[in-house]
Amino acid sequence: MMPGAQPAWLTGQSPRWTLLIRAQPGARAGEAIGAHGDALRIKVAAPPVDGKANDALLRWLAARLDIALRDVELLSGASSRTKRVSVSCTLSADELVARLLGRG
Repeated sequence: MMPGAQPAWLTGQSPRWTLLIRAQPGARAGEAIGAHGDALRIKVAAPPVDGKANDALLRWLAARLDIALRDVELLSGASSRTKRVSVSCTLSADELVARLLGRG
């Protein structure tokens, strides 16, 4: 990604970002895989039962971005693999992408 250019899965600006995520539950561990169309594909270890995968996804995002869990909110897609998540943080787009993809 060129500095200043945001990937399709990231919209908004600091301090309020919206992520379009394609979740893959039931993986061995949580990790960002990369772009999946216009979404960021993220594996989560929890199964897609009783909201466990959603909880694991939000916790993974908070930990990866080093922010409080209360600053990560599921906006839509609770029962879908494609989700919209709001993130409140002061990171720039470049910093946010680097942290999510494990480059920072």
